[in-house]
Amino acid sequence: MRFRPCIDIHNGSVKQIVGGSLSDKNDQAQDNFVSELDGAYYGSLYRDKGLQGGHIIILNPSSSEYYEKDVLQAYSALEAYPTGLQLGGGINNENADNFLDRGASHVIVTSFVFKNGEIDMHNLQLMINAVGKSRLVLDLSCRKRDGEYYIVTDRWQKFTDTVLNKDTVERLREYCDELLVHAVDVEGKARGIEENVARLLGETEGLTATYAGGISSFGDLDRLKELGRGRVDFTIGSALDIFGGSMSFEEVCGYGS
Repeated sequence: MRFRPCIDIHNGSVKQIVGGSLSDKNDQAQDNFVSELDGAYYGSLYRDKGLQGGHIIILNPSSSEYYEKDVLQAYSALEAYPTGLQLGGGINNENADNFLDRGASHVIVTSFVFKNGEIDMHNLQLMINAVGKSRLVLDLSCRKRDGEYYIVTDRWQKFTDTVLNKDTVERLREYCDELLVHAVDVEGKARGIEENVARLLGETEGLTATYAGGISSFGDLDRLKELGRGRVDFTIGSALDIFGGSMSFEEVCGYGS
């Protein structure tokens, strides 16, 4: 169970948002924290702490006026910590190599492999052909509807028809190196974890997966460790003191070590 740090980029800034508030219309989101520091600062911080396998997420679509600024922030983080960070946000088989060449260890993909609400095996194979399974992370971020967790795409705004369950996890793990799961309903709210999501990830042996969403205390980390059977890595954003929260970044870095 490892701490995987994050760099979320929106409207040209490193920030923390309430995940469910994100909207492509007018590039809107409810901000929890907007940093005055750039991607390079956080990349250097994570490098110096030896925190391998964190992720950068570009939260604006490529059509946004802010997208190029987002990309420049991402480049600065990758330059500061080459091969130490993964990158996601609008990734497809045509642009993935660009970010890998810039220093990303992996690319993270959701929307490109889910079309019309279903897993698009053709596009998934295109991604594997482009970057290889060993450098591909599938983001199975989810939101709850009618008592079940559905994978969501397009910056968490669109529900697919694909339920996040054991069968889905077992099927998709064969096509990637890792899974990343944001529990979007609690993302950025610091109100505790989605226990059923954590439990699901912990039930799958030999899976490398990172959970994100709602962690606000070391008690939440203990609960994630219990439900995830010590197998599930974790991301903390808004709750960290480096992003305006109350949890000590230094202490989180040492959690479980």
